[in-house]
Amino acid sequence: MNDAGKVSTRRSTVEEWTRALAESTGSPGGGAGTGVMLAIAASLTSMVAGYTEGGHAGLADVHARARALRETALTLADQDAEASTAFGAAFRLDPGPERDDAIHRASVAAAKASAVLGERAIEAIKDLSWLASHGNPALIADVVVACGALRAAIAGARTNVSFDLSSLTSAGADLEEVRKDHPHLWDTVSRLSNALDRIDELTASVDHKAAPTDGL
Repeated sequence: MNDAGKVSTRRSTVEEWTRALAESTGSPGGGAGTGVMLAIAASLTSMVAGYTEGGHAGLADVHARARALRETALTLADQDAEASTAFGAAFRLDPGPERDDAIHRASVAAAKASAVLGERAIEAIKDLSWLASHGNPALIADVVVACGALRAAIAGARTNVSFDLSSLTSAGADLEEVRKDHPHLWDTVSRLSNALDRIDELTASVDHKAAPTDGL
């Protein structure tokens, strides 16, 4: 825990971080939790890659990307927590132009933070898919667990981007204006929805290997 008494994913224990998450402060909140889920997915991807014997083209790249993503995801989790703090503060201001401006800035910043997390989660699907086909078969259950964590990250990012964009209506905009002014963020929601279908298909394709007793 840092000197200011705040928690971060990098400097806090799991117990400290989850205790802070359990409090009604909003920082860390669901967005930061999304980052942690992405870090868990990346960590499991790295572990499975590490247990997979060499000789497969691309294995070293999968391993390197997963290890880098773990660190990136933790940083993004902390950045999302900071955005969440500003988001909450904006809504506590007294009604007026200053509040509207603060809500607009905080909502866009929060949406962007979640969008970055979501884009990184989308990129991670291909490496889990590769491991589902070429990874050590003894660790297929870990691949499925990683898929679950990655799905949680994608779903969290999708929901947070969408919610943050809709929060701009509290600053006087309507949703059509939001779509026009922030087309990339708006499209990110659709990309993340499509990614949920992809991760569900991947999980279904290997679930029979990971849980062979199910349905017997």
